[in-house]
Amino acid sequence: MLCSDKLRIVLAASEAVPFSKTGGLADVSTALAKALDAMGHDVTLVVPDYRLLRLARPEQLPVVSDTGLRFGLSINGKYVTAGVNWTALPGSGVKVLLISQADYFDRPQLYMENGQGYLDNCERYCFLSRAVMIICQQMVLRPDIIHCNDWQTGLIPALLHSVYSGRPGFENAASVMTLHNMAYQGRFWHWDMPLTGMEWKYFSLNHMEMWGDVNLLKTGISFADQITTVSPTYAREICTREGGEGLDGLLSYRRRDLVGILNGIDADVWNPSSDPLIPAHYSVEDITTGKAICKARLQTRLGLPQRDDIPMFGMVSRMSDQKGFDLLAACASRLLLHDIQMVFLGTGEPRYESYLKHLAANHPSNVAILVGFDESLAHQIEAGSDAFLMPSRFEPCGLNQMYSLRYGTLPIVRKVGGLADSVIDTNSETLANNTATGFVFDSYDSTALAETIERAIDLYHQPDDWRRVVKNGMSLDWSWESSARHYIEVYRRALERRLQRTLDGRE
Repeated sequence: MLCSDKLRIVLAASEAVPFSKTGGLADVSTALAKALDAMGHDVTLVVPDYRLLRLARPEQLPVVSDTGLRFGLSINGKYVTAGVNWTALPGSGVKVLLISQADYFDRPQLYMENGQGYLDNCERYCFLSRAVMIICQQMVLRPDIIHCNDWQTGLIPALLHSVYSGRPGFENAASVMTLHNMAYQGRFWHWDMPLTGMEWKYFSLNHMEMWGDVNLLKTGISFADQITTVSPTYAREICTREGGEGLDGLLSYRRRDLVGILNGIDADVWNPSSDPLIPAHYSVEDITTGKAICKARLQTRLGLPQRDDIPMFGMVSRMSDQKGFDLLAACASRLLLHDIQMVFLGTGEPRYESYLKHLAANHPSNVAILVGFDESLAHQIEAGSDAFLMPSRFEPCGLNQMYSLRYGTLPIVRKVGGLADSVIDTNSETLANNTATGFVFDSYDSTALAETIERAIDLYHQPDDWRRVVKNGMSLDWSWESSARHYIEVYRRALERRLQRTLDGRE
């Protein structure tokens, strides 16, 4: 297979748009699959069928059909059966296989309810990983690459290395593990080890064990032929004690196999010249009128006065410390001494939801918040805002800063992870050489954030310079084509490593 141009790729993930979504993983798994398909590869995306969520909005999804395949496996002392539904990603040749198992996946949410993770999450996602392997075998997918994403599919590289090593259909298959966020690792008590289908000998420091627990993310890192994460800076950060979340030693050991690839965005979905969810279209060649209409309509929708003489700062985010809401809360009073507007969309920690509601109630002409998620409003905030806030404590990649750049909305970001890789700070030098695309600060403190937002306010009142920076950002290419090419390089290296291990007699 190493000399062939076309790869058979199975992408395994716990969520994918438009079927299910809690964060960027869903966007990435779908967009990467489409980009690989467009390059001529044979791509199959395998995800759980969260049927209750899918049936709640059938008008937004492609038609899903039953493949007729039924399978079962023994887990947690019982024999669990499941089926497989299928469809295709719209506008592509990507096959989507949806694993149908009512007890595990027919639930109101993906991972948790009322702020608490489902108690059987280890069983649910061990089942997912084991089911992916069975489906590959029974549907004769014969993958060259199985590309796994986050802890929910971290068991797959281990299964490929041990249980399925040399089995028909997997003779030459290699695994790639992508780490989207090291903060979520899938750690469960050691008595969940039998759920994995792996022998107890792998419950060891070198394989699956961490501080006496089973760690499914560590499992994927330990066994995968190649490891990727979602930006070059984050790849460096996770090899440090500060960024590795306890796995920095293992990641440093495997540094040679670790690559940071900045995510792209779906340029068809996020395109201000054609986006059906925004009230007016515009492009880098003709920004002013369309963006002004989007700002005025957003202000009206959120109950704010229509004003084009002051900057509007938007934020669409999970409301948590990781996303910098502690910094915003600490400097909001200072910021509101300026004549600005701020709009927020998202859910998260109750203290931040309550704080922002209180802030909006006390400043109804300057602050608006919607607690929840609304896809149309998310697009309208990107199009209607002048600047976008992402003061993250850590950010593996981030997508909203790329959406913002494409929509002419200047991102205000902290210099971490993918934010550092995608936004160039505005200063005298970058203004002079036309490379500035946003505003960047380094230190994680509220004063640094406030000063950076104040720099943005000052620039907003210099409209010629503001427009130059907007045009710089809108001229950049954030499509998935470049990222997908990097993934193909990683897939080739994974196949070479797998072949070498086989020749060395280690498989």
